[in-house]
Amino acid sequence: MNRDERVVRELVSAYGRTYAEEAGIRLADTPQPLYRLLVLSLLLSARIRASVAVAAARALHEDRLDSPRRMAAADWQQRVDALGRGGYRRYDERTATQLGDGAELLDERWGGDLRRLHEEAHGDTGELKRLLQEEPGIGPVGADIFLREAQRVWRELGPYLDGKALSGAERLGLPKDPAKLTKLAGDTEPAVLAAALVRAALDKGVAEDCLQRAS
Repeated sequence: MNRDERVVRELVSAYGRTYAEEAGIRLADTPQPLYRLLVLSLLLSARIRASVAVAAARALHEDRLDSPRRMAAADWQQRVDALGRGGYRRYDERTATQLGDGAELLDERWGGDLRRLHEEAHGDTGELKRLLQEEPGIGPVGADIFLREAQRVWRELGPYLDGKALSGAERLGLPKDPAKLTKLAGDTEPAVLAAALVRAALDKGVAEDCLQRAS
């Protein structure tokens, strides 16, 4: 086993948990978990700690704001309160509005089912990313987050390693080529590899820990 293989092994072993898993989302190609992933992606895309975004996603789920219709039916203050309980206070008012508007758009255009959005893209990842960004609050960063995680169930996306994941690879001294990284990871799912690389990109301590373990 060479140096790069050891680094990837240690990275995945210690930090190979998707953000959907952390938020308690059992990801499947069905409407509710895909919608919860979209909400999580919106929350994670803000300049706020990932742990806070995950806690806010859990709080929304606890309040049963876990489908487009329920999210749209809730009043603005309900959404603000749920976000606040998750610690998502800096952006809570704007985000509450975006969640309501986005839920209405998703329900009206795609019947509340992100699989229909997926079908509309006809297998074109670029088009899928563009369609996701029609949702209020989902920009390029949020779309990347969604696609990194969704490749677990929409397997034709993989390996989806965006700029943030590749910056994690660079910090670890690994190649910045998705195909090479996937080969180094062996049987590890691309979504798991992507999440681990993102954690290294976001936290220098993660990278240092992995490099020390692999030395």
